[in-house]
Amino acid sequence: MRKLKLDELNRVSVEEFKEQEKLPVVIVLDSVRSMHNVGSIFRTGDGFAVEHVCLCGITAQPPHREIEKTALGATQSVDWSYHADAVEAVDELRNLGYIIVAVEQAENSVMLNEFKPQAHQKYALIFGNEVNGVSDEVMAKIDTCLEIPQFGTKHSFNIVVSAGIVLWDFFAKMKLSS
Repeated sequence: MRKLKLDELNRVSVEEFKEQEKLPVVIVLDSVRSMHNVGSIFRTGDGFAVEHVCLCGITAQPPHREIEKTALGATQSVDWSYHADAVEAVDELRNLGYIIVAVEQAENSVMLNEFKPQAHQKYALIFGNEVNGVSDEVMAKIDTCLEIPQFGTKHSFNIVVSAGIVLWDFFAKMKLSS
């Protein structure tokens, strides 16, 4: 078996990416403190062709060298915006017809493997601060909460790992199974 060379991957250009059909998902980062995590979220969002990334609260904004270390240019392909207040961002997304979904460990959360996203629905997936998770103010605004099943000794996955797992699940259920 031979690894493919970069020119064999047939990747779209940034311009083509901007025009292609997107996964109907907006990623909301609620006061994510690590710029490397922010950059990795952009890169993961690019990989699954999400619509948008909302950076909220203390979450750093491009352009920044520390974000680009992990984004590898995805801040140019993925549309993004900054909102000082995550609650206001969530309210705006709700008004645009998005189902508001926290990715968090909470009472009455739905296990990711049991969640079935609807084919023609738009979702805003909220990922919280690395220490405190999704803020209580935002949790009061959500439609549902997804939890990733875990079986080890740690209490949670890294935010980027969580985003990758959840975005893959949404992509597989919304795009690959249709």
